[in-house]
Amino acid sequence: MKKIAIIGQGIIGSTTAYYLYKMFSSNIKITIFDKRRGQATKAAAGIISPWVSKRRNQQWYHLARRGADLIPKLARETHMPTDVYNQCGTIITRDTKKKLSELYQLGQKRMQEAPAMKSIQYLSSSDVKNMLPFLSKTLPGIIIKGGGKIDGAKFSNHLLKQIPEQIVNLKCGEATLVSDQQIKFQNHIEKFDNIIVAAGAWTKKTLQHINVLADIRAQKGQLIELSIHNQFKKDMPVLMPEGEYDVLPFSNGKIIIGATHEDDKTFDLKPTNNAKQKLLNSAKKIINGLDGSNVMKTKVGTRAYSSDYGPFFGIIPGHDHLLMGGALGSSGLTTGPIIGKFLAKQILSDQKLDFNYYEKPINKYFK
Repeated sequence: MKKIAIIGQGIIGSTTAYYLYKMFSSNIKITIFDKRRGQATKAAAGIISPWVSKRRNQQWYHLARRGADLIPKLARETHMPTDVYNQCGTIITRDTKKKLSELYQLGQKRMQEAPAMKSIQYLSSSDVKNMLPFLSKTLPGIIIKGGGKIDGAKFSNHLLKQIPEQIVNLKCGEATLVSDQQIKFQNHIEKFDNIIVAAGAWTKKTLQHINVLADIRAQKGQLIELSIHNQFKKDMPVLMPEGEYDVLPFSNGKIIIGATHEDDKTFDLKPTNNAKQKLLNSAKKIINGLDGSNVMKTKVGTRAYSSDYGPFFGIIPGHDHLLMGGALGSSGLTTGPIIGKFLAKQILSDQKLDFNYYEKPINKYFK
């Protein structure tokens, strides 16, 4: 019987737990420690559509592509409801034919290695309006049929519900690392075969207890939920409008706009009027008739980044029983699930696995 601890019940922690259960079946006991405050996953609703990103970090793209391929498979395998994950398509708009053509060509090229994209096609501004009738201003764009939207908190909870209660134990509160294999929780020290640190922006603080310094910084993110009760269709695509915040329509007139990137606020979890107004003003440019009364709620979370914006994961150098995954940034809902699967595979393996195709050498992120 293998005893595994996971610190953090976010996108990485929950997916790792799910795959550990799938790989080990009944020969494993998983304990998840989560303090339930400020987590990026719980505040996040996001778009799964990395295929036309122009980020230069190719390892990140390989990781995101694998993540975008995995999520719909995971949804089918676990009978995920569409309010958790919905492969509804992604519309991306541009203001010139040249920009749109470049985007389309990049998508066509990448589709050869990414069947999860399904298809890519041009849309006129009237096509966009037909698909998203609540918009008052539209630009031409492309639609990637394999794109989708995901609710981070519901995704994590859904995966954990797939694991029998006798296999997984969730402990709410702060866990402190004592060593590579020991955790102190509520004045009790427990030993594990392996510990996985998936604590998001709190990973740096978590590892400092055993004198491991990780290259992770925090960033505040806010999004708003709007309510508009007209012109809604079922399963509308998500929209990535040029120069504005993403637009995610859900059922019953709910639209999410976001999210902000606030480097100076880090662990501050208070919603701000400034961010709310910034997000609302962005939405007003494409949706007529909006004002503050349409804002139902503001969600706040803390993301984690590394200094080069690349995620990293695996066995922590010099600590054979201690693994981590983090620094996912704003693409965490795409990359988190595949990282969770990779970490579960690493625990299953007797050898150290090579993830260099998906991340820069992990040593560079530790001192």
